[in-house]
Amino acid sequence: MVQAIQAEALTLYDVETKFGLQRSENDQFFKEWSDDLPELTAQEKQQLDRVKASYLNLDKYPMLENTVKMVVLSPLLDLAGFYLPPFRIAAEEPVQITAEDDGTIVRGRIDVLVLLNQFWILAIESKSTKFAVTEARPQALAYMVANPNFEKPSFGLTTNGTEFIFLKLIKQGKPQYALSNVFSLLNRGNDLYTILGVLKQLGELISQ
Repeated sequence: MVQAIQAEALTLYDVETKFGLQRSENDQFFKEWSDDLPELTAQEKQQLDRVKASYLNLDKYPMLENTVKMVVLSPLLDLAGFYLPPFRIAAEEPVQITAEDDGTIVRGRIDVLVLLNQFWILAIESKSTKFAVTEARPQALAYMVANPNFEKPSFGLTTNGTEFIFLKLIKQGKPQYALSNVFSLLNRGNDLYTILGVLKQLGELISQ
């Protein structure tokens, strides 16, 4: 009997076994989050400093997932140029994936999906601040598996507002994935500079 489950109920073990994923520990596998990031302008850095200040102020109070999207994600996507042509944004995009090992159907909705024509650029999964950012990894990976484009890598971003992790998945051959370092708004300086640089780089890579 075919079983249907929600993506948010998956563990990392579930995702790896149901979809045959293997985590890559090769430093060369996922260089897009660290190598040759574009330089930011002084104005962009100023805007990101304001985003961080706004978040740290609101973080003194309970913050829901929608607040995280509004305060942190929306400015980042705007500065990355994802609201302008040739990109577009889809919110709460429904997805359904069938696991090959047991025929389990996984259903869910991608919080934010960045697209270029019909190509997926970035699947974003956000949580409220009461959840660890790592809890969003299985859900994000499941959505990345659902990417209909097999030829190019899939990228994801998970965040709880405070912390951010980028993900990369290659489905050709033996499916592999890797994670970036964890970026945090509690670190000294402003990790949003690097996060925006990665977002810009991903947009450029996919649009080439």
